[in-house]
Formats: sequence, C-alpha cells, structure tokens
Amino acid sequence: MKIVIAPDSFKGSLSATAAAEAAGRGVLRARPDAQTVIVPLADGGEGTVEALVRATGGRILPAAATDPLGKRIESFFGVLGDGETAVVEMAAASGLPLVPEGKRNPMNTTSYGTGELIRAALNAGCSKLILGLGGSATNDGGVGMVQALGGIFKDSAGREIGRGGKELSRICSIDLSRLDPRLAKTKIIAASDVQNPLTGKTGASYIFGPQKGATAKMVEELDAGLKNLAEAIRRNLGIDVENQPGAGAAGGMGAACMAFLGAELRLGIDILLDATAFKNKLQGAGLIITGEGRIDSQTLDGKTVSGVLRLARKAGVPVIALCGGVGPGGYDLLESGVCAVLSIANRPMTLAEAQAGAEELLERAAEQAIRLAYLNCRCEE
Repeated sequence: MKIVIAPDSFKGSLSATAAAEAAGRGVLRARPDAQTVIVPLADGGEGTVEALVRATGGRILPAAATDPLGKRIESFFGVLGDGETAVVEMAAASGLPLVPEGKRNPMNTTSYGTGELIRAALNAGCSKLILGLGGSATNDGGVGMVQALGGIFKDSAGREIGRGGKELSRICSIDLSRLDPRLAKTKIIAASDVQNPLTGKTGASYIFGPQKGATAKMVEELDAGLKNLAEAIRRNLGIDVENQPGAGAAGGMGAACMAFLGAELRLGIDILLDATAFKNKLQGAGLIITGEGRIDSQTLDGKTVSGVLRLARKAGVPVIALCGGVGPGGYDLLESGVCAVLSIANRPMTLAEAQAGAEELLERAAEQAIRLAYLNCRCEE
C-alpha cells in the first residue's frame, strides 16, 4: 500500500520533517512492504520555511534579527528553488517560543524582527516574497515590521511612537515616504491559517491575545489600540482593513500586510499543497497520515489537517490524524471525514515529558494506527 505521510510540525517538539520521518518509521515497522511518501507541511507558522525550501529544492540563509523583546538573535529566511522567491516565517523572529513564559506580554512585544528578515530577503535580490504569519508573540498590528522597513508612526504631538502593542493607541499619523521602495516592486503573499478580522470579539486581541500572555484588561487595551490603528490607516491611507478576513492574523499582521505591503492573503496550507504538488502525490495512495501538535475546534479553520483532508476527500483517500493532544472540538474532524483522531500520548504524562519523548511517541502511534488499519482491512475481506 502507498501511504502518504503529511504532518505539520508538533510545536515545541518536532519540525514537520522530523514528525513525518518519525511517523514513516512507525509505518514501516508495522508494514515493511508499504510504500511511504514523506511530505512535511505547514500552514504559515513554524516550519513554513523548511517545508517550502524542501519542496522546491531551495536553500535556507542566516540573517540577524530583533526578537519580540528587542534582543538581537540569529534567525533565517529561505530562498525557493526558483531563486527569485523568498519565504519568511514570522515565527523565526517574532515567534512566541522566543519569549520566556514569564515575560510574555503583547503590550511589549514587537514584530520589528520580521521586518528585518523581509529586508534581508530584499537584499538577497528576491522579487517575490511569501510571509508566514503563524506562531507570533505579538499584537502590534504589524507596526513593528513596518517600522523596520522604514515606515514612521507619530502621535498627536508629532513624536514617533515606540514598539509594542501598548503604543498603538498613540498613533495619529502614518508616514510611508521612507518605506523601502523595493517593496512596491515585490509580489508579496501573506500565508495565514486564520480568517479573523482585526478587531472585536472575534479579532486578534480577544481570540489570540490571552495565549500570548494578555490579561483581560490588556485584551481590551490591545483591541482599542488596533481599532485606533485601523482608523489611522483609513484616515491616512484611505484603506479599510478592519473587518477584512485574515486581518487579525498574527496579532494584526494580516492587516499590516494588506495596508502597507499590498500583500495578497492566502491560506498557508494551500500554498504548501500547491508547492509540494500534493494532489499528484495522492494518486494511487491507500491512506494518508497527517497531524499536528494539537487538534481542536480551530483545526478545520485553515490549519494543515483541514487542507490535507480537503484534497483527500476529493481523491477518495482515507485520513488518520495524529496529534499531541485533542482539545475541545477535536473529534469534530470525524464528522468531516477523518477516519480517526489519535493522541500520541500512551500514558499520563506532563507536557514536558510528552515534548521530550515526542519522536518515539509519534513513531509508536503511527505503528499502532497502521496495525489497526490493516486489521480493519482483513476484517472486511
């Protein structure tokens, strides 16, 4: 049997490539005669650069950047196999794992480093750019990114604002006269896994702020700041992004990409599925194994598993989803066509234990999934 193995990363534990390879070993342990096709995927978050570079025969280049708290770090971006398209993932410079848990506060964190990575990609001569928006530690509306690229934001007294979500409420005027002119000649696609608007109860601050360290009071202040940013964009640029689907991605980075970079927003998983020619890889397949760190109610809203499932249904190939944990709404995938949703945890364990042993746990879970799948086949004969 041909088995396609196409997971996302297991955040904090395994890259998509490591996860796919671990699952592949488990499959072959159960069925040494199986033909495995490894296709690491991503949806715009952590692992997007690696997955696209791998799929296109590109390369990863080092670049210095500023982390969410203002510290200089060594980061990276990718250049795809065409030599013209750069891929930057926000998580590499402005990602939540870069901030220690005790210091997570989106009032202070900045997306400045993401702008620096974009500038590095432009310096490398790239004329096209894919920007992955997942996994951010920020709620600054992408203002930090724009500041790194030459944009100037001033308050009512004509003073430049600082960095972080707390500064958004001060914005009165926007000056793009010093914005890197190469951006106007660059085709930019922003890859996201969410469709949330910029503000309101379903916007960036209310939905994603708490997981970045925001208290209830901070959420209200951050949402008000994003509303002020949206009004400043309308007033200064004549563009209304506040309620656009995806504007709330990555703490409002989606809105910044549309308003300041002229970017097209696309689901990240669709970009990866196209780049990997995933539809072609399904020909003759008898099973797909996919998965990610957590499967819950958000999984069907643009995450990797949802994209895989969509193409699998069209091709008539059954899907098994493996994950670190199943959250509320996770088993709704069963009603959408997934054959099984299985946690890789094989006993009660802490998150730290699960992350430390994720590779072996995933390998064993894939093995058991295949044994059960083949047992079902025999029972039907």
